[in-house]
Amino acid sequence: MYLVRVVLPDEPGALGTVASALGKTGADIVAVDVMGREDDGTAVDDFVVELPLGGRADALVSACHSVPGVRVVWLSRYAAGGNLRHDLEAIEAMTEEPNDAERVLVHQAPTVFRADWAFLVHAGDGTEGTQIVHATRTAPRLPAGEAFWFPLRSARRLSIPAEWEGHGWRYVAAAAVPLGQPCRALVVGRYGGPDILDSELARLAYLAALSQSVMALSSEE
Repeated sequence: MYLVRVVLPDEPGALGTVASALGKTGADIVAVDVMGREDDGTAVDDFVVELPLGGRADALVSACHSVPGVRVVWLSRYAAGGNLRHDLEAIEAMTEEPNDAERVLVHQAPTVFRADWAFLVHAGDGTEGTQIVHATRTAPRLPAGEAFWFPLRSARRLSIPAEWEGHGWRYVAAAAVPLGQPCRALVVGRYGGPDILDSELARLAYLAALSQSVMALSSEE
């Protein structure tokens, strides 16, 4: 299974032409996500494809580049499988456990955003330091217990400090979003990329806000 991110002309038929080119390699297209549209008339799409035994990943790149105006910006193995319903599944999981909606979102986030890890971190106050409240198994630690993104007012990409790279943060593309308060945040990360797009930041903010609404409604019952 591979994740292929492509930039293509934002015009009728372009997506189908790329899909046809990929199909000629013998690849099975499992999922397609339209990640965003740019002002220059292009779109960014993610294809999750499965190659047959003996299939070559470079054939996927060649197939995409055979279509005029298309370029591949990312290619990697994708172990999570492909499913365009991940956002809805995360919402359903949070509503099933409304009191634990934040924890549920942490563990759903890597699948939803095709990331490697996620954690919920709280900045603490004068008596206690920054703490990771929930985390997936492969999430890195915070060097010296610091979280430079606080206070956090909106979802944003994180520029990782050079001194963090020796602590499991090297070549990480990450983003953070506040969870109810500027001192609480959900952080998601990918090792090596691809970069987190504006459309993904918007989805991250939406799911984070929804987790707070779910918890608030549960407390009123």
